[in-house]
Amino acid sequence: MRQPKGLFSNIDWPLLIGVLTLMGIGILTVYSVAYNPEHPSLFDTSQKYGKQVLWIGLSLFLGFLILLIEADMYRKFAEYIYIVTLVLLVIVLFMPPVHGARAWLGIGGLGIQPAEFAKISTALMLAKWVDNTNIKLQNIRTISETLGIVLLPCILVALQPDAGTLLVFTSFFFVLYREGISFDPLVFSILRYFPRVKLKTTWLGTHFVPFFFFLVILAFLSLFLSGSTYSPFGIQLSGPLFLILLISLIGLLFLGFISLFGYPRNKTKNLVVLLSSYVFSVFLISSITFFFNHLAAPHQKNRIELVLGLKEDPNGADYNRNRAMAAVGSGKFFGKGYRKASVSSMRTNHVPESETDFIFCPFAEEWGFVGNLFLIALYLFVLFRIFSIAERQRSVFFRVYAYSVGMVLFYHFAINIGMNIGLAPVIGIPLPFLSYGGSSMMAFTIMLFVLLKLDSQRRDVLR
Repeated sequence: MRQPKGLFSNIDWPLLIGVLTLMGIGILTVYSVAYNPEHPSLFDTSQKYGKQVLWIGLSLFLGFLILLIEADMYRKFAEYIYIVTLVLLVIVLFMPPVHGARAWLGIGGLGIQPAEFAKISTALMLAKWVDNTNIKLQNIRTISETLGIVLLPCILVALQPDAGTLLVFTSFFFVLYREGISFDPLVFSILRYFPRVKLKTTWLGTHFVPFFFFLVILAFLSLFLSGSTYSPFGIQLSGPLFLILLISLIGLLFLGFISLFGYPRNKTKNLVVLLSSYVFSVFLISSITFFFNHLAAPHQKNRIELVLGLKEDPNGADYNRNRAMAAVGSGKFFGKGYRKASVSSMRTNHVPESETDFIFCPFAEEWGFVGNLFLIALYLFVLFRIFSIAERQRSVFFRVYAYSVGMVLFYHFAINIGMNIGLAPVIGIPLPFLSYGGSSMMAFTIMLFVLLKLDSQRRDVLR
């Protein structure tokens, strides 16, 4: 164990300052939303803002303790940490349901969500497994065991049920692809049962899972935007045409990137892949839109609209999303000012859970579009630092863990803000370091400080 002297000498200070800034914004926003004039002190633990200060203090104390532990200890005890969280996920299934889900483990008058800490243990276990696995000799057994590390907690979380956390666990599959672990052995083992199918390892085979996710996301967006209209640059466009325009702009951005920074020997190949992807995307969007608008039976179209939330039910199932969008929009460009939120304040209760899953609403209402840009830029900066840290690691264990942290945070950030502005379903995912709650605050803080510790000792790794 290292001495406290020089403990912070190799810490990535930009990342730590970014996270501390997010914590500060979070506690100020919770104080504004839940402010009680009879209890004005920020440190009054009878109020939610006082409890949040307590959670942040406890989380930072745990983070300091994490920095005192040698980085190699996390590798040595990864299996035990993983098993303990799995046991907690099993125990929680026998607890009384809270809001329809058995996700909380009561301890006295408090409660924790084991699923939040399972993300940390899964990241550690996955990192150790990949570090000990020769990815150049992949077979069905190693791929299945790798998948099992992620799928086991997924199954237990699904039994709670907790759709939001379950979705976050899918982020680990993208981490595996970064390490060159493809799922070809599983894909081709299935195709062997179809004798007429002759498929060699191609771009589609090697990138089967990300290509599948790309299809699902593109199809979902095509259906979701099918009945919408947008007016970019003063030109009214249907939802699908707007999506094609957006993809075109992204394609041009990648085209410029490839032209300026791409390796000369790979430029032609990359341009062909980019052009093929663009043509296929436009074809897929057009086909799905045509089917939805002209070929789908009325009852089929009605079911699709209900599942995707295309039909509004402002006083029923669609109430939260409807009021959240109203709160975000009411902030306009510069916002209403600190502690002047009206739509999303807990006092009016127009936006339920405005201090937890919908914490972005009061922030947007108070600080407007300008404040939103700052907050999003701050999150992107934190994510950029995490992925930069991941790429400079010498150890596979360190790198896989860093990418796992980055993907988990990205999922939370993107989905939470998406559901606050009506672009994602309301599935109960907190905004990292901002949302009120002890379990999420401690889990995110522990996750980040373990990363900071591993990165601070990267020079000690010889491979």
